[in-house]
Amino acid sequence: MSGMVRPVRLAVLSAFVACAAVLSGCSSSQTNSSNSAAPSQLNGQPQGGSGFHGVGLVPPQPRPSFTLSDTTGKTFAFGTRTAGHPTLVFFGYTNCPDVCPTTMADIHTALKAVPAALQRRTYVVFVSTDVKHDTAAVINKWLSNFTDGVGATFVGLRGTQAQIDAAQAAAHIALAEDDGQTHSAQVLLFGADDYARVTFLQSTNEAELMAHDLPLAAKA
Repeated sequence: MSGMVRPVRLAVLSAFVACAAVLSGCSSSQTNSSNSAAPSQLNGQPQGGSGFHGVGLVPPQPRPSFTLSDTTGKTFAFGTRTAGHPTLVFFGYTNCPDVCPTTMADIHTALKAVPAALQRRTYVVFVSTDVKHDTAAVINKWLSNFTDGVGATFVGLRGTQAQIDAAQAAAHIALAEDDGQTHSAQVLLFGADDYARVTFLQSTNEAELMAHDLPLAAKA
């Protein structure tokens, strides 16, 4: 980005009942849909009267299996390491001027609003889409901006371009483009039953929705 903040671009990927999964980022180039993984189908409705307030996933999405490197350089097998835990997953990059820090701040706010015991059970997994610039040290420092005062386990992950693409595909997230700067805006919430029934898109009440749905996901 060469220090320049460019306008956020939202590309509608799929929609049902006026809700959509979106790509966001700091790039002015056009999205090449042929390079994108098929996103989860969204219906904007709570699943089966379950009471979730996030955007409903149809059908509920199983916890994906992919392996990347964490900020200590060790391998992190997402599917097994987070199994049975409420888990928030977001794909983005640290130099993003708007969507990424705002989304992570919303996650922090949501965690502060739930009981400490639930915080300690929860994983927050950030996967960098910027393979070229997001080193382990950069990711670790950036994540530290969002961990203060909460007991959740924050994990920053990185990998080769092929590994990041495979992780996005496994999570049914549209593949990031423009060197990772145009990326999915979804935050997936996997429950204790290892399924995601809702996702969150950036909005003025995103933190409130997450705080409401985290306890439900923990009981799933």
